[in-house]
Amino acid sequence: MNKTSHENIEVLKPRKVLILGSGALKIGEAGEFDYSGSQAIKALKEEGIKTVLVNPNIATIQTSEDLADEVYFLPVNAHFVERVIEREKPDGLLLSFGGQTALNCGIELDDLGILEKHGVEVFGTPLDTIRTTEDRHLFAEVLHSIGMDTPRSRACEDLESALEAAEEISFPVMVRSAFSLGGKGSGIARNVEELKDMATNALATVPQILVEEYLEGWKEIEYEVVRDAMNNCITVCNMENIDALGIHTGESIVVAPSQTLSDRDYHRLRSISIRLIQHLGVVGECNVQFALHPQSDEYRIIEVNARLSRSSALASKATGYPLAFVAAKLALRHCLIDVPNSITQVTASCFEPALDYCVIKMPRWDLKKFRRVSTSLGSEMKSVGEVMAIGRGFEEALQKACRMLGVGAHGLVSARDHFAEENLQELLVVPTEERIFAIGEALRKGWSVEKIHQLTHITPWFLERVLEVVTCQQHIRQFGLNDLPSGLFRRAKELGFSDNQISRAVKRETQIAPGYAAALEVRDRRESLGIKPVVKQIDTLAAEYPAQTNFLYMTYNGSVDDVEPKDPAPYVV
Repeated sequence: MNKTSHENIEVLKPRKVLILGSGALKIGEAGEFDYSGSQAIKALKEEGIKTVLVNPNIATIQTSEDLADEVYFLPVNAHFVERVIEREKPDGLLLSFGGQTALNCGIELDDLGILEKHGVEVFGTPLDTIRTTEDRHLFAEVLHSIGMDTPRSRACEDLESALEAAEEISFPVMVRSAFSLGGKGSGIARNVEELKDMATNALATVPQILVEEYLEGWKEIEYEVVRDAMNNCITVCNMENIDALGIHTGESIVVAPSQTLSDRDYHRLRSISIRLIQHLGVVGECNVQFALHPQSDEYRIIEVNARLSRSSALASKATGYPLAFVAAKLALRHCLIDVPNSITQVTASCFEPALDYCVIKMPRWDLKKFRRVSTSLGSEMKSVGEVMAIGRGFEEALQKACRMLGVGAHGLVSARDHFAEENLQELLVVPTEERIFAIGEALRKGWSVEKIHQLTHITPWFLERVLEVVTCQQHIRQFGLNDLPSGLFRRAKELGFSDNQISRAVKRETQIAPGYAAALEVRDRRESLGIKPVVKQIDTLAAEYPAQTNFLYMTYNGSVDDVEPKDPAPYVV
């Protein structure tokens, strides 16, 4: 392997790199990492490096014949990967682009001495850092050593110690599995019997579990952080789960950027994220997950994913920042300042995107296809996919996401009752795939925002936005199509109502259900009022005005107590 000097750092120029994929395609893993793997291959090819991919998913983009130089459709485990290493003799190995499967395989390869035996170097985040973030006990010790808050917890390797930990912390407790995929084996235990079942099942598949205090009702916030080998660090995107802590991020509706954080909280958590990642020594991209108390300054660091995650793909598409592509370049020890943003072509990767729009990720489930499966959602992932919607406001993006699910929803609210009054409270208390629609129905039936907040622990701001949509629909139902006021029509479109949705809400002389023709009538009426859609593109300013992009560049040279950015450039909208 050749090395070329780049100021104070040596940029790696390997001849051949082995990339580990995400393993077999199944619920809770694999499919969402095709994006990151494909981007990594493209980045290495741009550097003139030969790529070898191990991934059994034949339906993915990264396994297409025009991407990697060699593709092995083999299980991602130490046995098969060693055979590939013996045959291909790569200089280095990339672990960060195949999710938890690739990380676990890399750790196993190192523990068995296979990497040292064949002289294979792990590029990007060091293995010691990966071990620290995956081992719940080590991670908690590191956080405490640098004065950061984490939930009271105890790492356990058997049932007896788990029961002792729960008694010390007090019920309810959150059980988290180490080295697990999609939150497998995790959940909330409210009594001894539940903990016994949960711990026994988890310890059958993983060597360690973490029993920690359950922070019921706390907000869950995520930051996507990028760091290079020269310790430059930026946060590309922050996201907020609409559901309170306790539901897996893959199961929760997520909004980017965060909507309910104060400016002080946003910059405080950003500073904490940067300080933590610099201390851990992550090279490339990672994800920091926080719990934030809704009424105070208290926070807890839940975990760090020292790899590309499903949130990374969302953040990349939401911001126009190619996280995986940049992470692959940084793994070769390129500097953030020198890596151009391949989307804008005019800005460097050290610039942080500044969103003047709203992006929502909504999971999709197919639980009805499985017999005897629980429909309740928790910390173990069950979703089989997700949709992403972009809008100028939260309500518009949320309504778009509801339609995109393909479950027959015309939007967030319907023109007809779908939930019986006696079932509503249970649907709000127990999270299911229908909860967001049940919230809309409850508000339509006159339930207060405060009552729904007490049942769901969802931040009232989100519930008030749903109420905006419900109220608008109720106003529309008072008018016929030709009588619908122009201002109300425009407001409905701003709130994300489709023409089809409006046609089902307006007052009609006939009871026949509206269809395609009715939607066309609404469109004609809308166009006659001069209300027409506008398509906007992310980063259009970057191409036309290189000096005035809609990016915000912040430098970090402070401590964890700093809550303001240093020398921020102005936002350009």
